[in-house]
Amino acid sequence: MFNKVMIANRGEIAVRIIRACRELGVRTVMVYSKADADSMPVKMADEAVCIGAPPPGESYLLIERLLTVAAICDVDAIHPGYGFLSENPYFAEACRRHGITFIGPTADAMKALGDKAMARETMQKAGVKTTPGSDGVVKTEADAVKWAKKLGYPVIVKAVAGGGGRGMRIAHNEVSLLQGFHSAKTEAENAFGNGDLYIEKFLVNPRHIEVQILADNFGNVIHLGERDCSVQRRNQKLIEETPSPGISAKVREKIGIAAVKAAKAANYTSAGTIEFLLDPADPEKFYFMEMNTRIQVEHPVSEMITGIDLVKAQIEIAAGRKLKIRQKDVEFRGHAIECRINAEDWERNFAPNPGKLELFIPAGGPNVRMDTHAFSGYFIPPYYDSLIGKLIVWGHDRNEALGVCNRALDEIVVKGVKTTIPFQKRIIAHKNFVEGKYDTGFVESVLQKLSKSATKEKRK
Repeated sequence: MFNKVMIANRGEIAVRIIRACRELGVRTVMVYSKADADSMPVKMADEAVCIGAPPPGESYLLIERLLTVAAICDVDAIHPGYGFLSENPYFAEACRRHGITFIGPTADAMKALGDKAMARETMQKAGVKTTPGSDGVVKTEADAVKWAKKLGYPVIVKAVAGGGGRGMRIAHNEVSLLQGFHSAKTEAENAFGNGDLYIEKFLVNPRHIEVQILADNFGNVIHLGERDCSVQRRNQKLIEETPSPGISAKVREKIGIAAVKAAKAANYTSAGTIEFLLDPADPEKFYFMEMNTRIQVEHPVSEMITGIDLVKAQIEIAAGRKLKIRQKDVEFRGHAIECRINAEDWERNFAPNPGKLELFIPAGGPNVRMDTHAFSGYFIPPYYDSLIGKLIVWGHDRNEALGVCNRALDEIVVKGVKTTIPFQKRIIAHKNFVEGKYDTGFVESVLQKLSKSATKEKRK
């Protein structure tokens, strides 16, 4: 096991990693920007080093500076968390060259899976079905039009290096295709330094299902069940749950097997997530969408139903240990739901609402977990994502989990900033959600109805 791990991240995931390291008897070094000087993970870590100004480009994204701190502090490994440099193969390779273990997959695996066109090709060769789409990168407008006609509108233009909804455009006709082709290319070049695009058939309001996997360096790969991430807005997830209420036992078994097959095909090691889309026309069909080569924001729901600590497993795999369990040993118990509590004003198009938390009381009690870095008096900076914390609840079945979730959302006290909690309460209580009848278009449909109701009230 490592002696000392540096955490190249911030916020709640940094707290989560520190806790996992402490349980493993590993010391931690926390890097931080000036905006995070008074943050919880900085106070919790064994050592803390300021690496620059608040903007990520002047702190958390500076590879050379991170490696300098790692050398000075004599760390064995670096955990990248999620976001920032977590899926950057150049960072992983730079760590290797400096004799530091990168807690995650190899740079080669990240390159193969981070390039979504290459990932599609890898999955197709392994026999894992992908969404119908172009054969690799689409270079010209003429090729884009050709593929769109072949696939049939609507189609979606995607950046091969995309993520977080960036570099993606939906087209319903040739005019919107050409507009989307150029805007997606420009956005991808600015965000990822790579403007290559590919085209897929756009599935209208599918279910978004992802499967958590763990893979060690000895060829052992297991999955920890699926998570339903369909409650999302503009590709940003708001609520996740496991098991999914929208798939059959037959599909559940098949999608788990496909995820393991996908990880093996990519020679993947560490924790990772295989994302699939369920065909809205035939819920027995599902397609590989992409693989996230990092720990996911929503990993706690999988931990809640399996009892397996994914972050500790990630660290142990990086340290060269074998997985402690095999697939037959994985037990799935009950139902778990996660709500991402963001400092956003949902009534103003989910605009970020940074500021001082005058009062913050997290939820507690039986079957409730709250992963957070926030506290009363903490200032939520405007430079990063607006996540305050994650509410994770468990129940023996979905109905019980929904009851715990309702109670816990009511229990959280936040004063000083607006949050997504009022909107999440509406979603949790919505008839379609309660019945498990929702898809990726669910949130937008709820927002449209709320907007129409508000307009009618104003007219009165």
